[in-house]
Amino acid sequence: MCRPAQPPTPYSTPNFYSLAVNARNPVSDSPPSRRGIPGWLSLLLRLAGTAALMGFALRGLEWRKLFLLLETTDWRWWCAGFAISMGVQVIAAIRWAALARPIGFPFSIGFFIWRFFEGMFFSLCLPTSIGGDVVKAYRLADSTPGRLLAGCTVVADRLMGLSALGVLAGAAIFAEEFSLTLLPTLAVAATILLATLLLIWLGVGSLDRLLALFPEPHAARQFISRLLPYQLRPNLMTQALGWSLIVQMGGAVAVSLIARGLGVYLPLGIWFGVVPLVSLAMVLPISISGVGVREGGLAWLLARHAVPAEQAVAIGLLWFLTTILGGLIGGVLFLLNRHPLASPGAAHEPPSTT
Repeated sequence: MCRPAQPPTPYSTPNFYSLAVNARNPVSDSPPSRRGIPGWLSLLLRLAGTAALMGFALRGLEWRKLFLLLETTDWRWWCAGFAISMGVQVIAAIRWAALARPIGFPFSIGFFIWRFFEGMFFSLCLPTSIGGDVVKAYRLADSTPGRLLAGCTVVADRLMGLSALGVLAGAAIFAEEFSLTLLPTLAVAATILLATLLLIWLGVGSLDRLLALFPEPHAARQFISRLLPYQLRPNLMTQALGWSLIVQMGGAVAVSLIARGLGVYLPLGIWFGVVPLVSLAMVLPISISGVGVREGGLAWLLARHAVPAEQAVAIGLLWFLTTILGGLIGGVLFLLNRHPLASPGAAHEPPSTT
């Protein structure tokens, strides 16, 4: 991983906490809306939700058994899961680069990996679910229009990840509901995948029609025109969805290895269903970093496979530990390079619409 190039000008670190908290209501010339939930109240609600969910997940557990499981963990399996988890994050950063480069951010893969891990750190320590995404967009560009466009790449990246989660989770739900064997489950997954791709292609293919709705000098028209490479190269979305499937399946493999360290040996196909379902639930903004959702979801889903609640919660805690350490790596990278990027001029020139 190469270190991002240092800009020639001095820099003062922005208040990323404020950026993340106010991301849903950006500053403008108009008076702020009074309908939004204050940042402090949102944080308080999420803290309460986290405590309630964690309490629900831990209810009725034999604490001595839980602590014994954690004490006797085979950490070699956990290290293997952590290594795969970090590799998965690198692949996710490559997916982001594939979506950002065509629309004016021609930086190296190492640059995107660096910024991606920084986003992991801020997602971990900021109170909002979009904190890391805001920081990634802020660090990718050095102007307000550029950061807005960078935000689009982050959103596109998130949508591809959620689409892959939907494919795997949908196939898992069908397989569980109708007791499908391997081949029918694969057929269902392929059907959902094709339907997802069709929706993505229809959405991207409508960019030129959306562009025609605005007059020539309109700012929205200029902005949408910069997204046209997605329409001109629809294979970008297909590739990004392919990367996303690898990311989600890699995450399932990582959790399965962590589970082996706790004495849980389940077929990999089960983890391909359980982990995406839990990850999809963790997207909901009801707790901080998915705490409580992760542990409770694993306990509920793995109970169907005769896994005791203590083991399921222990898997969730060690899974969260990989998230914490990955975020700390991003924090170290941020401390090593807190300067804004010196964006190439090409990053601010809209691509041709012809």
